[in-house]
Amino acid sequence: MTPATKEEIRDAFRRGIAVAIAAAPFAVLFGAVAVDNGLSVAEAALMSATLYAGASQLVGVELFNHSVAPWLVVLSIFAVNFRHVLYSAAIAPHIRHFTFWEKATSLFLLTDPQFAETERRADAGIRVGYVWSMVLGLSVYVPWLCLTVVGAFLGNLIGDPKAIGIDVLLPIYFMGLVLGFRSRANWLPVVLASAAGSILALHFVGSPWHVSLGALAGIAVAAVLPLEDKESAVPAGETVEGEA
Repeated sequence: MTPATKEEIRDAFRRGIAVAIAAAPFAVLFGAVAVDNGLSVAEAALMSATLYAGASQLVGVELFNHSVAPWLVVLSIFAVNFRHVLYSAAIAPHIRHFTFWEKATSLFLLTDPQFAETERRADAGIRVGYVWSMVLGLSVYVPWLCLTVVGAFLGNLIGDPKAIGIDVLLPIYFMGLVLGFRSRANWLPVVLASAAGSILALHFVGSPWHVSLGALAGIAVAAVLPLEDKESAVPAGETVEGEA
C-alpha cells in the first residue's frame, strides 16, 4: 500500500466517522421506531442494510404501520430520495474513471455528506479515488447498521433525540457543508432560493416533497444566473501537482 493510499484512507475515515457520530442518534431512533411499528430486529437491520436512506426509512416504516398501499410507500420514498438522482449526476465527472462495478458500489453508499465531501475534494483539485470513496461511505454505513440494531434492541429506552437536544447534530453538520461551498459562483442566491423553495413547499405541499422541490428551486436559479468568467485550473477528477 502506497503512502498516498494510506493518506486517502485516513482522510476518508476521519470524515466518515464525523458523519457517523452526527447521524448516530437517528440510526438508533430508526431501530426503535421500526420495532415499535411491528418490525423484528432482523427486519429493521435488513431495511438499514438494503434501503440505507435515513429519513426515507422512517417514512417507509411509518407508512407500513398505517397499511398504506405499496405504490404510495414507494412513491413517498422516491420523493425523499429524488435528490440522489441530482447528486449522482453532479459527481459523475469526478468518478468517470471508475469501472461500472466501482460506480455501482460507491453510488449505493451515496448520501448527502458523501456527495458534499466528494464535491469538496474535487473542488480542491484532488482526485476522487475509489478507495477514498468506499472508505468514506463504509465509515458511515457500518455504524448506521450497527446502531440500528442497538436501537431495535433498546426500543423505547432511547426516546426522542429532540428531548435531549442532540437532534441539532446533523443540521449543524450540513450547515458546515453548505458553508464550505460559499466560494462558488452564485452560492448565496442558490442557497436562498433552495431554502425559500423548501419552506414554501413544506407549507403548501408538505413533507417529504419539500426536500426535492427546494433542491429544484436552487437548480433553477443556478441555471439562469451567469457563471463567473473563470474556469478551474484542474479538471474534475484529476490529480493536482503534489498529490499522488
